[in-house]
Amino acid sequence: MKIAVTGASGLIGSALVPALEASGHEVVQLVRRAAEGPSELAWDPAAGSIDAERLAGVDAVVNLSGATIGRRWTAARKREILASRVDSTTFLAETLAALEPRPMVLVCAGGVGIYGDRGDEILTEESELGTGFLAEVGTAWEEAAEPARAAGIRVVNFRQGIVLARKGGALARLLTPFKLGVGGRVGSGKQWWSWVSMDDLVGAYRFALEGGLEGPVNLVSPSPATNAQFVKALGRALHRPTVFPLPAVAVKTLFGEMGDAALLQGQRALPARLLEAGFTFDYAELDAAFEQALAE
Repeated sequence: MKIAVTGASGLIGSALVPALEASGHEVVQLVRRAAEGPSELAWDPAAGSIDAERLAGVDAVVNLSGATIGRRWTAARKREILASRVDSTTFLAETLAALEPRPMVLVCAGGVGIYGDRGDEILTEESELGTGFLAEVGTAWEEAAEPARAAGIRVVNFRQGIVLARKGGALARLLTPFKLGVGGRVGSGKQWWSWVSMDDLVGAYRFALEGGLEGPVNLVSPSPATNAQFVKALGRALHRPTVFPLPAVAVKTLFGEMGDAALLQGQRALPARLLEAGFTFDYAELDAAFEQALAE
């Protein structure tokens, strides 16, 4: 297929694009600068600018755009997080809906934060959505793809957990203190951290592009872990102790609202629709997933 990808230079895009190309697909990267060569296409969602003529004829689109949530949230930062997801997805969906021919599928990134803080409740795609900033962002992000869906394009909205990758994201930030032997549970350690290996995440994107998935899809391992279980598994993988907890008050002091939402709250999500569709996880257990991620 000919596949257009936004956010191709990010953590997920950097792994997904080479995998798609290795599978024989032609990838066109949407970049927010002048395009360099036929494999790039310039776009500026804020200005409503895109070379729609070059976009026409693509078979599929993967939308990974979005500012990172992993920094302290100021009012301006929260506006940026929301706008970078919702405005760009709305513009992209409207552009795709107006193309002739239209792509067959639009696969959009998203997060399990859409469920809010739910304690021990098991969450599938049929579960009610939650409250709080991340839930509000996630809901608006999924709704922003509606113009494409209304135009008959198959839309997949992934709800991703923590992506285990050594070179970026949450795991990369945890490595230094854990390697130094000063890692441990965060807060009570009872909050659920849904996670997914990078290999399985890439596999799920390819599965969605080539298969019949549609609508919201939890992109998480079938084995969610509490934070305490997560950090113990990381300690085992690194052969380091995990006896130095980070108290909740320290998390809130250091990271503010972001720390509370992203570290102290949790979601016990299961990949019901992926499993029902026949997707197989190569790294369904934490120990194997950490071993693979740390060997990158």
